[in-house]
Amino acid sequence: MLKTAGEPSETVSDLVFRQVRQDIISGALAPGAKIKLEQAKERYSISVSSLREILSRLTTENLVLAEGQRGFEVSPASRKELKELADLRTILETHAIGLSFSAGDLEWEGRIVAAHHKLAAAERKLLAGDTSRTIAWVRYDWEFHQAIVSACNSAALMAALSSVFDRFLRYHMLAQSFRGQAVVDDHKRLFELALKRDVEGARAVICRHIESGVAHVLKSGRID
Repeated sequence: MLKTAGEPSETVSDLVFRQVRQDIISGALAPGAKIKLEQAKERYSISVSSLREILSRLTTENLVLAEGQRGFEVSPASRKELKELADLRTILETHAIGLSFSAGDLEWEGRIVAAHHKLAAAERKLLAGDTSRTIAWVRYDWEFHQAIVSACNSAALMAALSSVFDRFLRYHMLAQSFRGQAVVDDHKRLFELALKRDVEGARAVICRHIESGVAHVLKSGRID
């Protein structure tokens, strides 16, 4: 997921990997853009050989395309991929909800309460027109969804969901607009259902939440 700083144990290569990945998800590196290694080397202050390794790693998440001898480019955005990511996120997140609601304890509930508090604060400012809170909202949005499924006890499931969530998020960043009160209401309802351990209710909200997200992105007209 997008982070503003790396972990203390991260190498320079790890930090640059996070930065390039963040630039792709945020739209700073646009879909379909050629990644010129010499320019990127200067931008990220890293060697060309290390940069090649980083970009190769990003191809495994379909965020970058390798073009053989011609180098690398940012993966294009398409309606087809958006809908595929929405379907995959729905499957992963609804499954994780069932596992997490069954195993969650008081510490899990505390994580949800804290995450929703931060998310709701950012959303209030966005609704008031403070667009400078968009990046904070992106981070808090993931932290909230992550908290809800954090008791699923599956590192593989969490890693897969995190990757799909980020790729799905890239489309929302391309849409360049906040979804408004409807998304706030979804988060509040999901918060309430999580604390009640209402699996089917939460799954229904997630399905609607993701479907409305797809509709919002497509309505923006920024995806071919």
